[in-house]
Amino acid sequence: METAGNLAREIKVLVFDQYGTVVDMQKDLTEVAAPFLKDKGWDGEPHRFVTWWRRTHFENSMIDALCDRGHTPYREIGHRAVSYVMDRCGIVYTQDEVRWLVGQIEQLKPFPDVIAALERLRAAGYGLAILSNGDRDMLEAAKPYIGFAFDHVISVQEAGYFKPHWKTYATAERIVGEDRSSCLFVANHAFDCIGAKAYGMRTAFIDRRKRPFGETPHQPDLIVADFAELGASLTGA
Repeated sequence: METAGNLAREIKVLVFDQYGTVVDMQKDLTEVAAPFLKDKGWDGEPHRFVTWWRRTHFENSMIDALCDRGHTPYREIGHRAVSYVMDRCGIVYTQDEVRWLVGQIEQLKPFPDVIAALERLRAAGYGLAILSNGDRDMLEAAKPYIGFAFDHVISVQEAGYFKPHWKTYATAERIVGEDRSSCLFVANHAFDCIGAKAYGMRTAFIDRRKRPFGETPHQPDLIVADFAELGASLTGA
């Protein structure tokens, strides 16, 4: 693991995952799903419904990338995932309801510590970018809810694969215009950090959930509890 000081000297651009890293996906989707599920008469725990939704979405996006038969939009994968989980829960639903639930992803808010840390990093001279599995139009719709103007907001549609395919990180490298070794990829997900590190980027793992990173040769260069610690680590404060 590198020292924060060494990273601060060598990094020029920070590239962030959006869903679950910049925005609080689990909490906000649970708040949306809870009254919906109650109206449907489902007596399970809403946070578990959201966890199943997210895990099913992840599994289906990985299948899509591995099949290598053309990129399926994030929104379409989301529809499949929500429909599957509703079926699993025995909930009667319409496709309009599925579309509504998936559409809530566009309105997610940042974690409370995110914006101040991003402003601090920008003031220190770093370039700031998003690299997300979301579709271009979903990322565009999300901008007012995030409330921060990144230098680049990059969808994996540009690469034609979901992360952690190496072409997604290569696409980000090309668009931000800096060598991969000068890019720090930041994510709350180990798989995303592993993909970026395997490609040759430096990585920072946001360990909000206090979980082990796991045994892999592609360990993160920096592990921090949240964005506040990330900002402090890279700005020397």
